[in-house]
Formats: sequence, C-alpha cells, structure tokens
Amino acid sequence: MIFTATFLTLCLKLLLIPAYRSTDFEVHRNWMAITHSLPLKQWYYENTSEWTLDYPPLFAYFEYLLSLIASCFDKKMLIVQNLNYASDETILFQRLSVIFTDLVFAYGTHKCCSSIQKSWRTDVVLPILLITNCGLIMVDHIHFQYNGILYGILLLSLAYAIQGRYLLSGFWFAVLLNMKHIYIYLAPAYFVFFLKNYCLNSKHSKFQIKNFIMLGSTVLAVFLATFLPFHNQLGQVFARLFPFKRGLCHAYWAPNFWALYNTLDKAAFFIMSKMGFLAKKSSVASMTGGLVQEFSHEVLPNVTPLVTMILTGVVMLPALIKLWSLNKHPSNFLRCIVLCALSSFLFGWHVHEKAILMAIIPLSILSIMDLSDAKTFILLGIVGHYSLFPLLFPSSLLVIKVLLLVLYSIYTFHSLSKVYPFAGHNYSFPLLNCTESIYILGFSVVFMYENFLHQFLGLGAKLPYLPLLLTSLYCSLGVIYSWMRFYINFLTRTSVVQTKPNKKVQ
Repeated sequence: MIFTATFLTLCLKLLLIPAYRSTDFEVHRNWMAITHSLPLKQWYYENTSEWTLDYPPLFAYFEYLLSLIASCFDKKMLIVQNLNYASDETILFQRLSVIFTDLVFAYGTHKCCSSIQKSWRTDVVLPILLITNCGLIMVDHIHFQYNGILYGILLLSLAYAIQGRYLLSGFWFAVLLNMKHIYIYLAPAYFVFFLKNYCLNSKHSKFQIKNFIMLGSTVLAVFLATFLPFHNQLGQVFARLFPFKRGLCHAYWAPNFWALYNTLDKAAFFIMSKMGFLAKKSSVASMTGGLVQEFSHEVLPNVTPLVTMILTGVVMLPALIKLWSLNKHPSNFLRCIVLCALSSFLFGWHVHEKAILMAIIPLSILSIMDLSDAKTFILLGIVGHYSLFPLLFPSSLLVIKVLLLVLYSIYTFHSLSKVYPFAGHNYSFPLLNCTESIYILGFSVVFMYENFLHQFLGLGAKLPYLPLLLTSLYCSLGVIYSWMRFYINFLTRTSVVQTKPNKKVQ
C-alpha cells in the first residue's frame, strides 16, 4: 500500500509542477547558488538577496548537493546575483528535487508502519494517512519547501524509538535538528523518554552511565560534524538561525494563542479610543499587513522572545512529568511529542503556520492506536490543514486546495470510522460530537466570506487582510481546543493501548 500511495501522489505532484510557487522557491534557489558559488566561510555572511541562509549547516550541505545536480539543468540558477531567476529548467529541477526527496518520507512511513504490530491498520490506513497528507502536498509541492525529507527523518527517528533502538533514534533526531532547528521544540520529550528508558535501569532505578555516554556521544558527534567547519563563525551562524527581530507573529497566519492576543489588543484599542481613553493612532495594523516585522501592542503588555520561551517551557512541563511517570510504551512518547509540538505552536515566538504539521504527522500514527487520539487527529487535521489555505492565495488554486482537503478528510473519516466501528456517530461527523461537527461546518461560512462575501461587500480595499485574520482566529479556536482536549486526555491516562510495537534488540 505504501508503494501504491506513493505512486499515486507522485502522479499528482508531477501535475503540480507548473503551479503557483511562493517566495520560498527563490529562497532555496538562492541557497543553492550561495553554497555552490561561494566558499563555505561566506555562506552565512552572504546577503545579496534578502533571503539569506538561515537554516543549520546540514541543510546548507543538502543545498550544496542539490546544486551539483542543478548545474546539469541550468547553471544560471547558481549565480548569486541572478535574483528571482526562474527559467523553465530551474522550475523543473526544483520541483523534481522536492518530489525525489519525498522518498525519504515514504521510507520513514514504511519504517513506522513496520515498527507497529502488523495489521490492516498499519498496512493500509496509516500509510495512506501519512503519504497523502494534504498539508505536505500544499506546502511542499505548491507553496514550495522541503518538508517531506524533514518529516521523513522525523518518522525514522520515531520508528527507532518505537522499536526501542534508542541510539539510532537519537542519531536521526540529531540529524533532523541539524537540518532544521525548529524541531528543537520536540527535544524535551526525547530527553525525558531517553533518560528514563535508556539511561536508567527500570528494575533497579540505577543510572546507566555507559548508555548516557553512548547516547550523548552519538548526538554530539552529529553536531560536531556539521558545525565544526563553522567553528570560527558560530556567532554569525546562530544570529541567522535565531532572528528574534522578526516579530512575535508571522503576519497573523499562524492560528495560535498570540493571534487571539493581538486581536484582543486591537479590539481593546478600538473600544478605548472610541470612548476617549486613547487618542493616539494605532500602529498595530502592521500585524495584519502581511509583513514580517516587529510591532508594539497598544493596550496589552508587549511580548518578548524570553516570555514566549518561558511560557512554552512551563506549558510543556506537565506533559514531560507525566511522560516520566508512565511506562515505556512508545504511544506515551508519541503523545508527548504531539503536545510539545502543539505547545510550541501555540505559545512560541514567530511561529509559522506550516509548523502545525509537526503535530499532525506524529498524531497520524496515534490515530490508529487509540480512539481518543483518532478524534483529536480528525479535528486537528481539518483545522490545521485549512489554516494553510492563506499560503495558496491565488484564486486559480481555490479548487485545488479545497479538493485536497475535502478528499483527504473524507478518507480520514471513512478509514478511522472503520478502525473504530463502535464509536457511534449521533447525527454528527464520524467520531466527532455535535459541537465539533458544528464547528467543522463553520468552515464553510469562513470560506464563503473569505473568497466571495468580503469582496461582494466592498471591503476588499478598506480591510484587505480581514479574511486572513478571520481564518487565523477561527482556526486558532480549533487548535486550542484540540490541544486542551489532547492534554487532558494525556494527563489523566493511566494505561496504554493494546497496539504493540514490533520489538527489535538494541
């Protein structure tokens, strides 16, 4: 089934080659040009383009390897000064490079499915849920990015963790961190899980110094291998990796807690100014202007990167404590991974809307293990994938993105209702209650307003970003609800599901 799903999605991805592409297309073309044309010592200093290299060194090496093949298609794409260069050969190569590297995601899917107790759930349902994920298709093969290879590496790491092969799991997670540092939000769950299950002797509660050294050495070796060539410019590298001056929110697109916070600030300013308590003109409009920049709140306290870091850590802490108290069944680890991903998405600094996939992908695995997890996956999947719609803003993509979401959601409802046939429906969507079903139906209202009513009412020129704001707010309610529900379920959990991993000796 993995081969069939991969082949069918491959056909779809090939059809999407001429589709709209975002500025990320130029970002990655520029990174290929930098790594191909310049010596290594200049990679993190080059700033001819505004899209400077800001991923960890291992991803830079990945771009360099791509550039070696790209030179066979069109050498002009590898000239740093050729900004916004997009010949037919360049488009073809970059699109094909994403498709080809998706094989890592397919392999990671295979490893995860083979690591869980064999059944039709792992042979059919899970491969399709992962391989045909509509969010990855929208983000990678229309918007343009390389998330497939990254989530493939994550699935490899999770698969080895499920098997109890902790050194391999730690190795691949270290590789992932050196490809894209945003996955550091998952590191606390890895740390607690490895510390308890690999570095402590469960029978005698004795710390295994040998295992700790082996695991630490494995992870450290990956970081040394990737960062050592940049040892004399680490300050510059980390300044690129953590650009805190980009502002709290990514242009309101991420449906998280700060979207609600910013909206409350705007509403409070509007009401107080109308009542005469505030006279100055608001400068907060920049938050919805589609720009990446710093801004100040008008009424509510300003939020700093340190505040978001502390808040995210505090919110994660109960899940980490609970993970420590539970047994070593990998489903507990996966749940903590999801909670770390969702917590960082909701409360992190400058969160990108695409980061919701960091929770949806591992939650896909849990959806075939437990009914409660399946319910959360269905709801969060619809909400999270719909929240990606603003990325594909051209009207020509309207039908494509709707079809991708609807078809994926239909399969999700159908397959999981077969997995849990006795869950009951009660005049609602399968596995969802009436309130959740009404909320899902509300997306049709949001969609109609965003794409038709807003312009019909003549608000396009006066409030051009209102549809984007409404989409973010409505989706944030669903994400927060899913997070709270999933969190409560995890904290109150006392036993594990019956689905067992396929054990392999370390």
